[in-house]
Amino acid sequence: MKYFVLIICFFLFNTIAKTNENNFFNEAKDLFDKKKYEESKFLFQRNIVYNPKDSASYLYLAKIFKIEEDQRQEEKNINTTLLLDPKNEEAMYLLIDIELERSNFSKADELSKDFKKICVEMCKKIDLIENRLKDFEKKDES
Repeated sequence: MKYFVLIICFFLFNTIAKTNENNFFNEAKDLFDKKKYEESKFLFQRNIVYNPKDSASYLYLAKIFKIEEDQRQEEKNINTTLLLDPKNEEAMYLLIDIELERSNFSKADELSKDFKKICVEMCKKIDLIENRLKDFEKKDES
């Protein structure tokens, strides 16, 4: 009987924990959409504690750090997103943007080739990337 009670308690604890982690992400996303970035950042970080492989939370943290102009943290979270989800188009695009801002054209060009291979929903962004690369090349020539 004791084992049965322990199994039930374990099951309930896991169910509650799973519910909490989903609530953290959903609530954090809602706050993000309302531009309440500090509050949403806290909840995304809390969600990561419960679910360290949730690439979406890392992506939203990267977006928050971009807004806060903390490029180091932004890039760290983008890289974690891509580590967990290598085909994440939005993370790849954000990383290309960072490399373009750094004037690291060879890295941006390399990443854009990878982006072309994985793009499904954001393929229109390829033209923007290529135009930015061409603009930088023109400026370099003059």
